[in-house]
Amino acid sequence: MSESEKSSSSGAVVVTGAAQGIGFAIAQRFAAAGRHVVIADVRGAAEAAARLGGHAAGFDVDVSNATQVEALMAFANKHGNGLGVLVNCAAIYTSLKKTAFEEISADEWRRVYLVNVEGLWNCCRFASPFLKANGGGAVVNIASAAASKGNAGLLHYVGSKGAVIAMTRTLARELGPSGVRVNAVSPGFTQSDGILSGGAARDQQRADTRRDRVIQRDIQPGDIAGTVFFLVGPDAGMFTGQNLVVDGGMVMN
Repeated sequence: MSESEKSSSSGAVVVTGAAQGIGFAIAQRFAAAGRHVVIADVRGAAEAAARLGGHAAGFDVDVSNATQVEALMAFANKHGNGLGVLVNCAAIYTSLKKTAFEEISADEWRRVYLVNVEGLWNCCRFASPFLKANGGGAVVNIASAAASKGNAGLLHYVGSKGAVIAMTRTLARELGPSGVRVNAVSPGFTQSDGILSGGAARDQQRADTRRDRVIQRDIQPGDIAGTVFFLVGPDAGMFTGQNLVVDGGMVMN
């Protein structure tokens, strides 16, 4: 086992945006494997960690706030006797309404980029010293299949997730010499808590999307969690700078 494989299999696993949905499923997968997990979210982190039990801990954080993120990473490093994995899942999506790009407000545009892009940058820059000190590790950024499809009406979201994919590649090159692998996972339309509470419009979107997939079933949060778990593990030891699209075959690379 290489040094990077050892480091990613030890230390705390930080999952942002993990109080529910895809993030919680990812945290649950690592907790089931016996890892020290830190659930980070703007609200509900402690309650979600209590649901996991074991070595899980919650930490309230707004990823767009650099001071809070710095405190999160210091806490996680202490909680897990080192930091081994960062999963950047926090993002603004389900609250957005499809809007022509000319009509998106400047405030909403900035808010999406502040969380989805600057928030990821904050997490990576404050996690990297601890990952390096632990001998390496793994970062997985949750992007979106929408960045490959160019979904209309969500230019701010799609653009932000395109930025996440581009950032993943550069981060992989910058952190690779320190033994840190950086990859992205791009989910398709996944049945997270926010989507399931979206009413009739979301139900129609789910049916339409399922029909257009090669694998014609709903994507569950566990499907994304399994891919993240693979990317962090030793079987993906030569994966870095990659973007895995998990959408049942709508996008094929």
